[in-house]
Amino acid sequence: MIEIVEYNPSHQQRFKEINVQWITRNHKLEEEDIKTLDNPEDHVLKGGGRIFIALYDNKVVGTCGYLNFGENNYEMIKMAVDEDYRGLNIGRVLGEFSMKKMKETGAKTLFLFSNTKGSPVAIELYKKLGFTETPLGNPEFLRADIRMEIRL
Repeated sequence: MIEIVEYNPSHQQRFKEINVQWITRNHKLEEEDIKTLDNPEDHVLKGGGRIFIALYDNKVVGTCGYLNFGENNYEMIKMAVDEDYRGLNIGRVLGEFSMKKMKETGAKTLFLFSNTKGSPVAIELYKKLGFTETPLGNPEFLRADIRMEIRL
């Protein structure tokens, strides 16, 4: 059973573990990763962002955050599912649910940065969720080689 809930401080350790797991599989943790994972309250929530947590049998197994960039624009960040729980449609359910909640609260545009080589399955999921590729610009992370966006 998959349930999606809003982040609370009791989720911080698993939020960090799940994201460190996927980032360090093919990349290095960067300074911004560490700040966000060590203190999501200050680096995501305090600025008007949100974090959603996927529970499977009441265990924290997935995360998806949104950084507030103002004017109803949000960056989808830290979308990850614990590798022991992949293949159960948790990412799709988490993405659909969180995007619906963001739209309900007034979000107009969502964008994300990802990596086509290290995350091809994620790129396919983003396409299924309705994201399309846009010019990369100047991404904050060295590992980013694709930018995607959706207008809600």
